[in-house]
Amino acid sequence: MHISIKKLFSIGNPETKRRLKRFRQQRLARFSFWALSILYLVSLGAELVCNSDPLFLRFNGESYVPVFRYYPEDTFLGNGKLTRPDYKTMVNLPAFRDNPSNFMIFPLLKYGPYESVTPSDLVSGQEVSLVLSPVTRMATVNIRKDYTISRSASFGIFVDRDENDVRDMPVTTWIPVPENLKSAVSSRFGNTKQDAFECQLSLLDGLRIRVSLPAYEPRSAAPKTVRLNVREEKGPKQDAVTIFFDKGLNVKGQEPVIWQNLVRESRETLIEKLSLRYERPVDSLMLDIGQSLYRADFEKMDIRFPFPPVKDHFLGIDEAGRDVLARIIYGLRISLTFGLVLVICSMALGISAGAIQGYYGGLVDISAQRMIEIWNAMPFLYVMILMGSVYGRSFGLLLVCYGIFNWIGISYYVRAEFFRLRKLSFVEAAKCLGIPSRKIIFKHIMPNAMVPVITFFPFSLVGAIGSLAALDYLGFGLPPPTPSWGELLAQAQQYRWAWWLILYPSLALFIVMLLGVFIGEGLRNAYDPKQYARLE
Repeated sequence: MHISIKKLFSIGNPETKRRLKRFRQQRLARFSFWALSILYLVSLGAELVCNSDPLFLRFNGESYVPVFRYYPEDTFLGNGKLTRPDYKTMVNLPAFRDNPSNFMIFPLLKYGPYESVTPSDLVSGQEVSLVLSPVTRMATVNIRKDYTISRSASFGIFVDRDENDVRDMPVTTWIPVPENLKSAVSSRFGNTKQDAFECQLSLLDGLRIRVSLPAYEPRSAAPKTVRLNVREEKGPKQDAVTIFFDKGLNVKGQEPVIWQNLVRESRETLIEKLSLRYERPVDSLMLDIGQSLYRADFEKMDIRFPFPPVKDHFLGIDEAGRDVLARIIYGLRISLTFGLVLVICSMALGISAGAIQGYYGGLVDISAQRMIEIWNAMPFLYVMILMGSVYGRSFGLLLVCYGIFNWIGISYYVRAEFFRLRKLSFVEAAKCLGIPSRKIIFKHIMPNAMVPVITFFPFSLVGAIGSLAALDYLGFGLPPPTPSWGELLAQAQQYRWAWWLILYPSLALFIVMLLGVFIGEGLRNAYDPKQYARLE
């Protein structure tokens, strides 16, 4: 039994009804179809969702729709300029701010895919924070035989003295020297071989320290000084404390205990440093809080692009100051449109080539097959680079270059179907009746050979979307500043700390390709007759 083209796509055809019923029974495939369709419809109306132009404008009793029509600046300001008006600046002018009858209605996202925001538009970064990180104190002390200090490095921070003040003073002034430490020091002054030594002590003010001496080998002459390594003994590990301040340099929320324990002079010093941080970077500061040493870092989220998600920019900002959400939505439209046009055109070429080969066979099939194999052996990427360097990158050129290679795969399946169907009785009957070959190919055989074409359509669409993203990522795809998921991922490779450039475009690409795969699986199951076969 053969099916005509008209009957194949007719909803009233029993076979079509049966296949649609099988497809609807698969909830995941049905949900994926509607989800992808809705996403594509939203992307087609992207100007109504994210745009820097208002959807509707009322001015002096007149109505305007800037989202669909261009109006020069002179229309609203009467300044004689025919350039595009800045509606976001204009809405704050007295003509709109003080007159309720003049108003604008903007889309949900008031930024287009090509609009770059200025740092002054971002409210983030106007607050500073103080990060107090615990520091383990370490020092070295060179002592003489009488235990006086000949040289020290950072030992003053243990005893709250300047380095020059502790020189020539007995180390026993601050460090109690037990017998085992005296023995280790005496052995080194006696030029005797010794292993590494380590002991735990407490300074006279109660601070716990660890004193160590490196291993010693005898020398030609006894040393004049012995070096002690001093390290603070920490208790349980302490985490850094971050304190946030508002514009008035007041602590936001409840004051942490560590801030309450600071003396007044230290607080004033930190507040002074925080006020300077609004204007320029400030060096870190070492502070003694209780018996612990802390490093104070003064941080402020300086505005630089790419910028993380903030209010009005829910998915962040890219390297050029453009809204990532807007570029993802517009990129969805470009990706799906490119994929649909490419798959439809390439399948039309593949069906035609496969039909001619499969129907006529013989010399026509062999000659065409050899030519296809030669054409398929050409390196697509090199052809794409060559064409792009000669004619420049564009949507049409990318479509043509990719399409002239993408049709080969489907032609193999159509060719095989025609080989199978051309010897069946209904085709032989049509030939005996004198029906032209053109009608036999397109009216009688092709409808029955469309099963692989229909089932492979979603998978080919997914492949086209992934290929476009890959070419844009490599820099051989659409020309900048065209919104593209691959271009956002290329930025993410350059700015690896910008997690939003990695997460959101990858998630969008993953979701769209996953929906396409689910639809393809559903179509394949709907067109698969084996699930209804019975072994008798």
